Amino acid sequence: MTDFVLSNEPHIRLAAFIGILTIMALWEVLAPRRDLHIGRSRRWPNNLGIVVFDSLLVRLAFPATAIGVAVLAERQGWGLFHAFTMPAWAAVPLAVILLDLAIYLQHRLFHAVPPLWRLHRMHHADLGFDVTTGIRFHPVEILLSMAIKLGTIVVLGAPAVAVLIFEVLLNATSMFNHGNVRTPAALDRVLRWIVVTPDMHRVHHSTSVAEINSNFGFSLPWRDRLLGTYRDQPALGHEAMVFGIDVFRDPRDLRIDRMLLHPLRDADGRYPFAPRAEAG
Repeated sequence: MTDFVLSNEPHIRLAAFIGILTIMALWEVLAPRRDLHIGRSRRWPNNLGIVVFDSLLVRLAFPATAIGVAVLAERQGWGLFHAFTMPAWAAVPLAVILLDLAIYLQHRLFHAVPPLWRLHRMHHADLGFDVTTGIRFHPVEILLSMAIKLGTIVVLGAPAVAVLIFEVLLNATSMFNHGNVRTPAALDRVLRWIVVTPDMHRVHHSTSVAEINSNFGFSLPWRDRLLGTYRDQPALGHEAMVFGIDVFRDPRDLRIDRMLLHPLRDADGRYPFAPRAEAG
């Protein structure tokens, strides 16, 4: 199984990416959650362009993929999962859950530390909210995220199959929960106990300090509920809430050149991570 995963990992991930992107794009056309003031023709080329740039940079900076590092850890006996005997049926889902926890904590860290927030706020500065927002991240943030992920894989000794499942799941759910798609309210209430839904994560992209510091989860929704960062709905409602960062409202900031320079621009005038009691 490990050999199969390693040899087919690029094809599996690419197929999943293209498939989910296509499904979500069609869903957005057929059943949009709300009208976006700035259309796809202005946002999508830049958001997709940054994805291509990020992917090339990661390949240059990290010759070994996350799957490759997992295989190396297995061969060397590194990590917690190799210190204990555990059947694959238990090790794989547990590793996926722990990797998801690491991403949740990393996300909170990038909101809490001002230099990291400068990188991450590019993701939040999108003036719309759709499937391409979910893959729009600054290249330096992507490099730091990759380094954290590889370190976590080594510490855990996560099985290669678990890492592949996590990678595909994270990518797929990020595009799903950023989708500008309408789902029945009753279905959303059920789904958000299993996975982070678009209506749940959309709150996180509000200009409100209270809301931007809530609903940090990408894949599994339980972290926010258990750790006190869950917010059910935006105060202004999904139709009226405002996306982005207050001081970055110029549509020219959606250009890829401005996105790359975003961390060097003026601070947004407030510390991003505020206690919920103070923020709300």
